Amino acid sequence: MTRWNILCDFDGTIAVEDVTDSLLDRFAPPEWQVLERQWRAGKIGSAECMAGQVALLDASREEIDEHLAALRIDPAFPQFVEAALAAGSTLRVVSDGLDYAIRAILSRCQLDHLPVLANRLVQAGPRKWRLETPFSDPHCRIGSGHCKCASAVREHNRHHRVLLIGDGASDYCAAGEADYVFAKHRLIEHCRHAAIPHTSIVGFADAISLLPALLTGKLFTPRRVLASA
Repeated sequence: MTRWNILCDFDGTIAVEDVTDSLLDRFAPPEWQVLERQWRAGKIGSAECMAGQVALLDASREEIDEHLAALRIDPAFPQFVEAALAAGSTLRVVSDGLDYAIRAILSRCQLDHLPVLANRLVQAGPRKWRLETPFSDPHCRIGSGHCKCASAVREHNRHHRVLLIGDGASDYCAAGEADYVFAKHRLIEHCRHAAIPHTSIVGFADAISLLPALLTGKLFTPRRVLASA
């Protein structure tokens, strides 16, 4: 059975909604949407966009914690994690969102054992916040705070394949580096246009049903040869 390194997006994939946008809607003035439009128009990279948006947040840690406590994840995700890890796969959460928010939500769901690679939300005052980007890459083609493409490349080795599970623009580049993709929302059309091997999913219930075929090599034709273990 093939071993897989699974890279899983958070906002809109594990989480039912975009957690970062929900924080900005609640605690930032409308100016955050100006930065969002500049990013979508390609005028600024996502790291610059998010750093500016995070600086607009006006909230205490307690208020942010209270907000995060009300956010939900895909109810099938814990079962998917259990099945993937039981099969010998690794699973990392890779996100261009906020590590503090991701860890808070995963911890509430008893999933705090999962490694999280994401932008760092740092408190800069009683009601002020700043963004740090420990997983950025100076060569990132879209200026992401977290270059998922570089993370996907790092996951390649001679004995494991890489599965990406994602939903949007921050996953486009990484999808091209993965061996296979479980795609939601905008990522589906990107994979179709770029001829990236993928299966469309609605949520993790679909991913669970696909996992046996993926692990036994029946789901797709490999693009690269693995060495013998």
